[in-house]
Amino acid sequence: MKKKRSIEVEGGTVEEAVLKALKELKIDRNKAKIEVLSEEKKGLFGMPGAKPAKVRVTILPCPEKT
Repeated sequence: MKKKRSIEVEGGTVEEAVLKALKELKIDRNKAKIEVLSEEKKGLFGMPGAKPAKVRVTILPCPEKT
């Protein structure tokens, strides 16, 4: 089975979504390209959870050894 190269994940905050994606891909942040697709939106009276943040995390290619 081929390993996923990128995934899109939602979370309560951008940071939460990024951490979920990194954990799922089993990589460190410095080995990933992170794109914020949408910021989280606060609910009525600033309550969290009206709309989750969404990010796309892509595994960066390994540099070739010379």
